[in-house]
Amino acid sequence: MTQHPQVRPYGSWPTAITSELVVRALARPDEVVAGEREVWWSEIRAEEGGRTQLVRCVDGERQDLLGDDANARTAVHEYGGGAWWVHTGSVWFANWSDQRLYRRSPDGTCRAVTPAPERPRSRRWADGCVHPEGHVMAVVRESHPVDGTPADVVNEIVLLPVDGGEAEVVAGDADFVADPRWSPDGRMLCWLEWDHPDMPWDSTRLRVRRTSGDPADVDDLGVVAGGPGESVFQPRWAPDGSLWFASDRSGWWNLYRWRPGTTVEAMVTMEADIGRPHWVFRQSCYALLADGTVVFAYQQQGRDRLALRRPDGTVADLGPEYTVVESVQAAGDTVVLVAASPTREPAVLRLHVGSDGVESVDVLRPPRDLGLDEAWWSVPEHVSFPTSGGRTAHALFYAPRSPECVAPDGERPPLLVFIHGGPTGAARPMLRLDVQYWTSRGFAVVDVNYGGSTGYGRAYREQLKGRWGVVDVDDCVAAARWLAEHGRVDGDRLCIRGGSAGGFTTLAALAFHDIFSAGANHFGVADLEALTQETHKFESRYLDGLVGPYPQRRDLYVERSPIHHIDSFDTPLAVFQGLEDAVVPPAQSEMIVDALRAKGVPVAYLPFEGEQHGFRQAGNVRRALDAELSFYAQVFGFALPAEEGIAPLAVENLTRGG
Repeated sequence: MTQHPQVRPYGSWPTAITSELVVRALARPDEVVAGEREVWWSEIRAEEGGRTQLVRCVDGERQDLLGDDANARTAVHEYGGGAWWVHTGSVWFANWSDQRLYRRSPDGTCRAVTPAPERPRSRRWADGCVHPEGHVMAVVRESHPVDGTPADVVNEIVLLPVDGGEAEVVAGDADFVADPRWSPDGRMLCWLEWDHPDMPWDSTRLRVRRTSGDPADVDDLGVVAGGPGESVFQPRWAPDGSLWFASDRSGWWNLYRWRPGTTVEAMVTMEADIGRPHWVFRQSCYALLADGTVVFAYQQQGRDRLALRRPDGTVADLGPEYTVVESVQAAGDTVVLVAASPTREPAVLRLHVGSDGVESVDVLRPPRDLGLDEAWWSVPEHVSFPTSGGRTAHALFYAPRSPECVAPDGERPPLLVFIHGGPTGAARPMLRLDVQYWTSRGFAVVDVNYGGSTGYGRAYREQLKGRWGVVDVDDCVAAARWLAEHGRVDGDRLCIRGGSAGGFTTLAALAFHDIFSAGANHFGVADLEALTQETHKFESRYLDGLVGPYPQRRDLYVERSPIHHIDSFDTPLAVFQGLEDAVVPPAQSEMIVDALRAKGVPVAYLPFEGEQHGFRQAGNVRRALDAELSFYAQVFGFALPAEEGIAPLAVENLTRGG
C-alpha cells in the first residue's frame, strides 16, 4: 500500500478495481438447496458466457454438476428464478438454450424429460417441487402460442411425472401462478396465483387443495390467505403440517401460519419486511427448523438482519453482522443461506443455531479472494433526506475511497446517482464491485431507495402508485441536491445512471430537470406507450398501477415519456442496450438516441449482440463499465488511467471536455 497517497483529481484515480476484477467477482452464489449433508447452489459465471452452473457440496468438497453445454436458467416471466430443484440426489433444471426440462441423476447421467415444443423455447418451466414419494412433480409451465401476443401466453401449474410424460393441469384459471409446494405427507398442495393488472407485490392468493393421490379424489380448500390489497408469498409447509407464509396485511411483510380448519394466525409481527418482491421465482427469506425454531431475514433501515423465532414465540436477533441475506433454507437443525456485508461478497454459509443465537458457522462457499485490502472498500451510509410533498426518502451513500490517492484540497467529488430497477426493488448494502469500481476512482455514489422501493413497508412501496416518473424522479433529484447542499459532492458534476426501470427514471430526470451534467441509460424505457405494446406478459399491465390504465390515461403516458420531451433534453447521454432484450426492446434505446443525435445533443450508443435484459457475458460487462467511464471522462475532461488501456467510447456531438 502507498504510504504517501498521490494527489489527483477526483474521478481520475488509478485503481486496482478494474472491470476485469468486477467480472471475476461476478461468479457469485445465488439460489441454495439444503440437505442434511449435501448442499446445492447456482452460480452465474460471466467468464463462461454468463451461464448458470450448478454446484454440489458434500462434506466441504465442491463439484460442478453441469457440462459446458448446459445453462440452468429459465425464461418464465423473462426474469426467471427457480430454474432447478432437487430430490433424493437428482436435479431437474430448465436449460436456457431450448427451455426444456432435464434430469441429472445421481450417477451423473443427464436426459431431457420434456419434448421439444412446436416452436423453439415456446414451452418453459420453473419452480418445481417433487412429491415426497418421488413419482411426480408440481411445476410452473408457461406456454407461448405460435404467433401469439403476450395476452395469449398461458401460465399453469401442472403435475408432471419425474421422468416425463403427460402433464395434468392443477391450476390454470389465473393469469399467473407460482410456488407449488407439497405438504410433508404429500396429501396437500399449495400455490400462489394472481391476475392482471396486479403484480405479485400488489395482490396474490394462496390456494390449497387436498388429494389422496387419486386424481378423482381432490378436495379444493380454496383461498386460505390473500386477496385484493394483500400480497402473500413464500408459502412453506412445516413438519407438523401447518402452512407458513409471508403477508403484508399489516402494512409489512410478516410471517403467518394456517392450519386446516382454523383461521390464519400471526407468528412474527414487526415493522420490517420479511421478504422481497416476487420478481423471480423461489426466493426464500425464512426457514422452519426441525425443533420448531424459525430463522428469518428482515429488512429495516436499508439493510437485512437475521433473527429467530423460538418455539415459545419469542423473537431475537442473531449475532452475525450480515447486511444482505438470501435463500434461507433449513437443513435439520441448521440453516444454510447466502449472506454478504459491505466488505464481503456473498458466501454460502451453514449456521448452527441454538436458542441464544448462532453457535458456529461453516463456510461452504467463501467469497472469492480478490487480493485487496479492505482499505479499498467504501462502506455505505444509510441516509434519509427531504423530498417533494413533505415526504422523506432514503438512500445508501458511498463516499470516494482509495488507499493510494487523495483529492486536492477543497475539491469535492463528482456524484453518480444509481437508480435500481423494478421500479419495485431496492438498493442493498453489500460489497458490489460495480459500485467500488467508481468510488475507488474518486466518484461518490448514492444508491437511491426512492418512494416505491421495498424494505420500508407497503405504504412506502405504494408511493409510486400512479406516480412513476414523478416520485422516483423527484427523490433522485432531491438526493443529489441534498448531498450537494451538505458539501459532500460537487454540485456542478452530478450524474445519473440506471438500468431498465432505472433507465426510464434516468431519462425522465434528464428530460424534466436541469440539475445533472451527464447520464447513462442501460436498456431503459423512453416511450411508455410503446412499452405497453412491446413488453412481455408478466409486465404487460404493470403500468396500469404505476401510471394509469391504458388507453384511458394515454395523456399520462405521453406526458411522462422522455421521448416526447426532447426539446428540454440537453444533457450528454450514453446508452447501452442488449439486442435480444424482450423486456425493454432495443427500439426503446434507439428512438432516444436518434432523437438526441438529430437535435445535436452529445450522445453515445453501444449495443450488445447476444445480450438480454441485463448483461451477463464477461466481455460485454467489462466494455459497458469502461465505456461509461470513458464517457464521463470526456464530458468532464479528466484523464483515464493509461495502464488500464480503456478504449474510448465514441460520443457524437461532444465539443467540450477531453
